[in-house]
Amino acid sequence: MIQAAAKKVLKNLENIAGKKILIVGDVGVDEYVIGDVTRISPEAPVPVVAVTEQYARLGLSANVAQNITSLKSESVLLSITGDDETAEQLKGLLKNEKVNTDFLIKDSSRQTTRKLRILGVLAGHHHIVRVDFEQRRFLSPEVEKKYLKRAQEVIPDVDVVIIQDYAKGVISENISQKIIELSKKHKKKVLVDPHRLTPLRFYNGATVFKPNFAEALALSKIDQDDLHFNKNIIKDVVKALETEGQFETVILTRGKEGMSFVQKGKIENVPTFAKEVFDVTGAGDTVIASLALGLAAGFSVFESCVLANAAAGVVVGKIGCVPCRYDEAKVALQERC
Repeated sequence: MIQAAAKKVLKNLENIAGKKILIVGDVGVDEYVIGDVTRISPEAPVPVVAVTEQYARLGLSANVAQNITSLKSESVLLSITGDDETAEQLKGLLKNEKVNTDFLIKDSSRQTTRKLRILGVLAGHHHIVRVDFEQRRFLSPEVEKKYLKRAQEVIPDVDVVIIQDYAKGVISENISQKIIELSKKHKKKVLVDPHRLTPLRFYNGATVFKPNFAEALALSKIDQDDLHFNKNIIKDVVKALETEGQFETVILTRGKEGMSFVQKGKIENVPTFAKEVFDVTGAGDTVIASLALGLAAGFSVFESCVLANAAAGVVVGKIGCVPCRYDEAKVALQERC
């Protein structure tokens, strides 16, 4: 079944090109400092990193946006930045990836999110520490009003809407529900990549709900102890989320187990395409981007999951938040045919 679906997706892969996807959510910059570790500091029991490389990449919803453009489609990013150097750095990175920045709203009262990761090279790349520069709070009423006005302007012109929640403050209940309401009004599918700390009601009524398994358990309020006793735990979790959140489809991402969803009462599993896993950072962003493009192109849920697993299998073999390119997804699909 996987082979047949992969063949069909590969045959029709060009249908994802040229789609226009709106991404709603928090944005930020991921900075990486990489170096050799050969000794422990005499000042404290911590490794000394002799820096050999530094670079910055798009993070949070900006990574979703670059995954869309890297798969030959157009992404429109509706988000909030601060009035700072990181915001300018972010815009430069977005322009390099051909991401539409016309819908970025500046809020001088906020700090643009920046995550600094320090990696030491010692028989491979190992994360030593991550430093987050960010503020977690909802938008002011004035900025939220401006945000929703921009949403009204752009939603009629896109094919699919993604709500990407990192719980930094952009996705309030009012914004999420208004986005879903506007999307339904214009007959646009809405995909949600949730955060486990955000109440489920924020996402009510979305077309596709894509939590990872840990998020699904937390949001469905199913006791993890049931995992040891209930063989139907996936069905139970999906049913609970679909009922409570009024979602058409719930897709669970399950790491090395791939993805699962329930169709006509039967669990459908799509195995992972990954050969080697170096870094899972941003893999969920690649998945939601690929799912959106698959559905926009008219693929079934199963076929869209096959495309998403092919793309995710590419990015986990790289270091940091990097997108899957169209040709890389094509090769990954060919290897499954």
